Amino acid sequence: MDASLVPEAVKDAARRAPGHWVGIVDPEWTQARTPPEWAVLGEWQSDESGSVGEYRANPDYRPSARVLGWPEPTDPVDAAAQRAATGYGTVDEALAALAEADVTVVRGPDGGPLLAAGRDGAPVALLFTSPTHAFMSAALHHDTVSARELAGSLAETGVLLSVNPGAAAPLLVPADSLAGAVSSGPETAADGSAPTQPWPHTTGRTP
Repeated sequence: MDASLVPEAVKDAARRAPGHWVGIVDPEWTQARTPPEWAVLGEWQSDESGSVGEYRANPDYRPSARVLGWPEPTDPVDAAAQRAATGYGTVDEALAALAEADVTVVRGPDGGPLLAAGRDGAPVALLFTSPTHAFMSAALHHDTVSARELAGSLAETGVLLSVNPGAAAPLLVPADSLAGAVSSGPETAADGSAPTQPWPHTTGRTP
């Protein structure tokens, strides 16, 4: 293989660990512990002299939002939703982020959230965590409220919350699901994205 195609981080790791396989980890995986198999793009073989040889792709790899080319998250809710959609986070983490957020909601004639009908006929309230995701006319009455308080006002009504429906990773969750949501998600940067890590970085794993 053309040596120019091999990442420098892999070459360095191969020199330090001859006779091993060097795994390339998805940049979304930022935890200190050994990454799970699904977070590894593939592995390069280091021969006995520390040179890079064969590459084998990982069929179980799950690409993150960043690798898929999704837009940068606009806020912590969008970031948590992207992680949940790609398997790098959980729906509970996304709910916890939503519960702590302020959202924009369109008001109906009665002053309550304007409700639409879901595909199964269930009532749905459209929420937006950023102007980037909002699609509405300035002529419509809308305001910004606490997502947790809004969900509380809709408790036991069967209303679903459609959060950023036009985003790469929209959420559709029962309003009741925010009641017990507690923030315990991974550390994020101010814009809601994961802490920056060099890409690719290596695991130094052996088969």
